[in-house]
Amino acid sequence: MPDAPDVLELLDLRGLAAGEPLVLPRPDLGAEGPVEDVRAILREVRERGDDALRELTARFDGVELGEIRVAPPELEAALGRIPTALRLALTEARDAIDAFHRHRAANPGRYERGGVAVDLLEIPVDRAGLYAPGGRARYPSSVLMTAVPARVAGVGSVALCVPPGPGGRIADEILAAATLAGVDEVYAVGGAQAIAAMAYGTASVPKVDVIVGPGSKWVSIAQREVRGVVGVPAAFAGPSEVVVVADGSVPAEWAAIDVVVQAEHGPDGLAWLVTWSEEAAHAITAAVARLVAASPRRDETLATLHGGGHLVLVDGPEQAMRVANEIAPEHLELLVAEPDALLRLVRHAGAVFLGPLAPASVGDYIAGPSHVLPTFATARFASVLGVEDFVRRVHAVRIDEAGIERVAPHVAEIADAEGLPAHAESVRMRVGGATWSVP
Repeated sequence: MPDAPDVLELLDLRGLAAGEPLVLPRPDLGAEGPVEDVRAILREVRERGDDALRELTARFDGVELGEIRVAPPELEAALGRIPTALRLALTEARDAIDAFHRHRAANPGRYERGGVAVDLLEIPVDRAGLYAPGGRARYPSSVLMTAVPARVAGVGSVALCVPPGPGGRIADEILAAATLAGVDEVYAVGGAQAIAAMAYGTASVPKVDVIVGPGSKWVSIAQREVRGVVGVPAAFAGPSEVVVVADGSVPAEWAAIDVVVQAEHGPDGLAWLVTWSEEAAHAITAAVARLVAASPRRDETLATLHGGGHLVLVDGPEQAMRVANEIAPEHLELLVAEPDALLRLVRHAGAVFLGPLAPASVGDYIAGPSHVLPTFATARFASVLGVEDFVRRVHAVRIDEAGIERVAPHVAEIADAEGLPAHAESVRMRVGGATWSVP
C-alpha cells in the first residue's frame, strides 16, 4: 500500500495460511515490577491503615489529605453546582443504566425433579466498594456504571474511592454522579492504596465485600492481588482497548475518531484498525494522524498509539475476525457494510458495536450496559460488570418422601465409592436402611 502516516504501526498479515498461528503484539503490564510494587503498597495499608493512605497519597498524588471521607453534604451540594445540561445528561445515563440492569433475565425460580425441589436465591452483598479513575480525566460515568448495578442488585451500602485532585478535593462531576447513583460514602483516595483500604479496612474506610471498577494497571493488579480477601470480578478492567474492523463503507473520519476515542485515555491500552482494503487503510490512518494532531489530549493519545496502536492488513472479513478474537478486545467496532454477518463470528470481546451509528462512546455513557469491561484478553473468559457481580447465588433444597426414596440408593452408591460412609448412612437412615451399629 502507499506510505501512510506512522501514527499506527503496520502489521501485514495477508497471505497467512489458515492454520498458521497468529503472533500479535500485546501490551506489557510491566511483568513483576508493578506487581511487587503493588504488593508493597497493599502491605503498607494493611499494616498501617490511614497513616499509610495519607503518606501514599502525598507520594503519588501530591496531595496532603485531611479527612479521607468526603463530607456527605458535599455530595448533594455538588449536584447543584454542576451545569444543568450535565445534570440532565448524567440523569439520563443513570436512568438508562438502571433500566437495562432491571431488564436482566428474571430469577429462574424453583427447579423440581422427582421429589427434589431447589430454590435459587440471589442475595446481595452487604457492602460494595467502587473505584472511579482520576488523574488524566474525570469519570463520573464510571461512578454511574458501577453504582447503579450495585443498587439494582440491592447492595446495602455502597462506598466509592476516587483519586483526590488539587487540595484533596473531588471534582463536582464525580460527587454529583455519586449523589444521583445513590452512593453512601465517598473517599478521597486512589490507586492501589484505595483498593487496599477497601479490601482490608482502615479507621476511616470500612472493609467491603466486593470491589469493582476500572483503573490503571496498578489498580487492576491490586484488585487481582486482593481477590480472596474480597470478591473481585474475573475481568481485568484495566487500560482501555478498541479494535475497529473497517471495510471502507463508513467515512474514514468516523473510523479514525473511533480509534482515537479509546486511545485518548492514555498509556498501556490498545487501539487497532483492522481492514482488508488498502484504500480504507490509507484514508483512515491519514485521518487518525490529523485527529491526533488536533486533539486536546494529544499527549495521552500518542502514549497509547506509540506501542499500542496498530494498522492490520488482512485478506478478508474472516481473517479480520480471527485477529479480533485473538486480541479479545474490550471494545470491538464492526464498521462494515454488513456488521451482523461478522457478529456471528465474534468469539471474544467485551462489547461489540455494530455499524456506522454505534460508536463505542455511546456504550461508554448511555447505552445501558456497564462500561466496566474485560481488558488484557480477559474477555476470553470474563464478562461485562453487571448485577451478578453484586449477588451471591445460594440454593435451598427441599425433598419429599418419594424424592428421598428415589435418590437415596444413588447417593449411597456414590458416597461408598468415594470412601465416605457417613454420607451414605445419612440417606440410608432416612429410608429405613441404616447399616451402622450404633450403641
